[in-house]
Amino acid sequence: MGFIVEHECPQCGAPVELEETNRLFHCPYCDVKNYLFARHYFRLVLPHKTSNKDIIWAPYMRFKGNVYLCSDTSINHRIVDITRLGAPFRELPMSLGFRPQALKMRFVTPDLAGSFLACSLSVDNVLDTVGKHISTLVSHDFFHRAYIGEALSLIYLPMYVEGNKVFDAVTNQLIAPIPGGREALEPGIEDNPRWQLNFMATICPNCGWSLEGEKDSVVLTCSNCNRVWEASDGRFVQVDFKTVQGKGTDNVYLPFWRIKAKSDGGIPINSYADFIRATNQPKAVQKSWENQDMYFWAPAFKIRPRIFLNLSRLMTITQKDFEMVEELPRENLYPVTLPHTEAAQSIKTTLANSMMLKKIMFPLLPKVSFDIEKSTLVYLPFDDAGFEIIQKDMRVSIQKKTLEF
Repeated sequence: MGFIVEHECPQCGAPVELEETNRLFHCPYCDVKNYLFARHYFRLVLPHKTSNKDIIWAPYMRFKGNVYLCSDTSINHRIVDITRLGAPFRELPMSLGFRPQALKMRFVTPDLAGSFLACSLSVDNVLDTVGKHISTLVSHDFFHRAYIGEALSLIYLPMYVEGNKVFDAVTNQLIAPIPGGREALEPGIEDNPRWQLNFMATICPNCGWSLEGEKDSVVLTCSNCNRVWEASDGRFVQVDFKTVQGKGTDNVYLPFWRIKAKSDGGIPINSYADFIRATNQPKAVQKSWENQDMYFWAPAFKIRPRIFLNLSRLMTITQKDFEMVEELPRENLYPVTLPHTEAAQSIKTTLANSMMLKKIMFPLLPKVSFDIEKSTLVYLPFDDAGFEIIQKDMRVSIQKKTLEF
């Protein structure tokens, strides 16, 4: 379950509610569109109605996403949603529980009153905690762990101190006694870091046309100059893309990442022939495959883990030589909701899922390291067949109910 964030339109000041995955901010009052961008992760605060109190904001790192574990002869996956205290004070709650889902939050702004406890948790610390949590759910040792489709955010709990007690500013209930009172917290308090949420105008950097996308899109398209853009370091950068043109009139175009990669350690894979041999596919290796670059495929949209694994495996093994053009489809373009950086994290999992001899090959996974040479966004046409959509060239069908149209 996601959470809701309240914010004001930077243009007219009207109140707007955003879902957790929203990146495209569209004000229904003044019709202005902006793209939300924050370095590393978004920072949010839980609401409080406490007045005349010196608020101290306690940091909690939140992780929500899919975790994949390659263990024994299988690949397990779990959807994880946890929060962990980011300050070294054991008196405070270790988790926020269901509060982020139950309360409407707000973004941290430079003028937010109060003091902040510094967050001592890094992203790696959080992922390690998630990994340990999910590892307890499998009975065997695991050889690889991947986080795909994750959302990281820093959520602040409002508190106040009276005497030697810390109170929750949301409920005004006692959290815990704290010897030394506020002085005990002082070493961890920092001034307001003046974090600023960036609102990027959705204007094409090349031609000035209005960029298009859905509310949860991580890339935006320009139908005027035929370009695709993603946000990076507070600006839009161009994305390489291709389109496989459909033959029908009711085609739906789904986006996939086509990632050129090589591995020299553990399991050397420098060509498609190497991949076929490493995974022991029931195919006779052709001579031309020795010089054929290896491409790993992954859906560029968030979908159920099992379907994500199956699509990635099938398309990577097949290596269909599509005829592609650099032209955006005019309609029925499904949004890109999974960035290429996260799709790249799925490469080793796709390799593992493609292996026929998992018992023998899985122990080699820890030594495998891929070098990413290029990522290309490819739009593939699917035919609408009622309850499902079908990619005829790949003989792949996807149930509509697994996608949000």
